[in-house]
Amino acid sequence: MISFSKEDIFIVTGASSGIGRETALLLNELGASVVAVARNEERLISMKNACKNPENMHIEIKDLSADIEKLPQYVKELKNRYGKFQGMAYCAGIAELAPLQIVELEKMRKIFDTNYFAPIFMMKGFADRRNNTGDRASIVVISSISGLKSDKGHTSYSGSKAAIAASCKCIARELANSNVRVNCVSPSDVKTPLTAHKIEEENSKYPFGCGEAEDVANMIVFLLSKKSKWITTQNFVIDCGYM
Repeated sequence: MISFSKEDIFIVTGASSGIGRETALLLNELGASVVAVARNEERLISMKNACKNPENMHIEIKDLSADIEKLPQYVKELKNRYGKFQGMAYCAGIAELAPLQIVELEKMRKIFDTNYFAPIFMMKGFADRRNNTGDRASIVVISSISGLKSDKGHTSYSGSKAAIAASCKCIARELANSNVRVNCVSPSDVKTPLTAHKIEEENSKYPFGCGEAEDVANMIVFLLSKKSKWITTQNFVIDCGYM
């Protein structure tokens, strides 16, 4: 059984909804302290009100795409407030459906800012030995099945998710000597606010129907825990046999 103590401190980004919310709630339920980061204060407060141990749930209002180069300093500031981190789950993400003929550079950059550049610089901050425990500390980044099995109109989104998965493999090898593990999770569509518009039409493609955000959170929490202490550089597909 996976369990944590309040001294096990984790950053969870995108914690106000979807997979990030479920990951923050599950870590908290299992005893960990969580620094929950998101842009939407109202939804973050709602998430904290729903958690099992509110004294160990700390909310931080932050737009991670606003000043990306300063994210390593932001991680350091969080460490100074809460203590060294045992892990981080980067669950923040945005998507856009846009055929090639209407792709715009500015919108493309916005997607890459949130899905690629922000997690890279958050990992840069986390990797600083002064900010993590070094005790098989773990980073988990949400990629997507779209980075492996693309569909029409996903040029920007699929590209950003494929890029972060590839970079995570490089980063995992770099950080192994620092006793930090790095893995990706690549889910297919699950029932989240981001996918509500298309989830019903996708349902028949999955043997057991569409998944829930908590199905992905279970894998993330396993990878953050010491139960996965021999796992790094991997990209785990969670798609109920869709791919």
